Amino acid sequence: SLRQKDPAVSASRPLRLWCHGIGVAEGRRFDRHSEALEYLKSAALPVSPESQLVDTLEEVFKYCGHWEEHRHDVDYEIDGVVVKVDQIRLQEELGATSKAPRWAIAYKFPPEERTTLLRDIFVHTGRTGVVTPFASLETVFVGGVNVTTATLHNEDEVKRKDVRPGDTVIVRRAGDVIPEVVGAVVARRPKNARPWRFPKKCNSCGTPLVREGAYWRCPNRGGCPSQNIEWLFAFASRGAMDIEGLGYKTAYLLLDMGWVKDPADIYALTAEQLQQLPGFKEKKIENLLAGIEESKNRPLWRLLVGLNIPHVGSHTAQVLANAFGSIDNMKAASVEDLEAVEEIGPIVARAVYEWFHDRENVRLLEKLRRAGIRMADQPRKKKTDGPLAGKTIVLTGGLESMSREEATQAAEEAGARVASSV
Repeated sequence: SLRQKDPAVSASRPLRLWCHGIGVAEGRRFDRHSEALEYLKSAALPVSPESQLVDTLEEVFKYCGHWEEHRHDVDYEIDGVVVKVDQIRLQEELGATSKAPRWAIAYKFPPEERTTLLRDIFVHTGRTGVVTPFASLETVFVGGVNVTTATLHNEDEVKRKDVRPGDTVIVRRAGDVIPEVVGAVVARRPKNARPWRFPKKCNSCGTPLVREGAYWRCPNRGGCPSQNIEWLFAFASRGAMDIEGLGYKTAYLLLDMGWVKDPADIYALTAEQLQQLPGFKEKKIENLLAGIEESKNRPLWRLLVGLNIPHVGSHTAQVLANAFGSIDNMKAASVEDLEAVEEIGPIVARAVYEWFHDRENVRLLEKLRRAGIRMADQPRKKKTDGPLAGKTIVLTGGLESMSREEATQAAEEAGARVASSV
């Protein structure tokens, strides 16, 4: 990890990089991506010498095939080839989804597979109560890293793959990222290897598990230590309320001391309490309390992510925040109101409605409100006059004089509403 408390640790590592594109270049526009890469080279910035401009799909396929065979010839790990449209105007015309550009695609190499011993199968209760089985493995080197644990997804997957403690199993990193068990080498199975059974009770709090679709869930939402620690850590994470200094170890300590039972309790912590925690000196306490105070004014979508609402990740949270503007408006919305929002389907709408009408969640929101957490975004001023007032427009293609983003801003300043589709 590059992010260290002591910058000397990062400085001691032999770090190198390849520059593969330009985000913002004030006063300069490029016609082609390849032109931008040449500019980076001329500025003495490192650009991969393996980058290549080709004219046909046949050449693209040939390039991908070459690197699939020679993926280990470079002194860094690669898991595929990215193919990009070179012309910037065509990139702008193709646009992007909420997750990825439409002008680039990744050709992924087949993941590398290794065999190792499956020592045992354990389960973990996550922040939403879903209980996930995972394999404890004899250390194996796969895709450039040492792997000791791997996901098994759910009970049905364990049965389908028929993997058992004591088996020799095939392991790979899905997308060269998440380790997973592919299956067992049945020919090498010990005679005493028995099928694994999913536990009937939560391993963290002992509550009987409830089956929901493909997953088992612990219903003890407020009293399950595992759910609480995961929720608290997620609430304080960079993707949610971004509370600097409140990592996994600190979250565990706060729960263990009984000071925090839900995320709203974070805002009642005092310096006197934190002084009792091991390793908490004056500066560390100051930094944590400052991080907690700063988090009170985060944008609404970050609060929505931290609230642990089923199916609401960062993108959906931003969609909801833009559509409703406040917690109160979301609480007052019907299922139909929620479903009427573009990109919000019936499953998400029902989940959000039920979350906001759960008694415990209503109490949590009130605690957060009393703690001074921002519960609404500043309303964006809509221009009611101008040459495009009252009109809804959709931008397509590219413009010579400005980018799509600049064109969107200019249209809104002229009074228009800019939509993503007709």
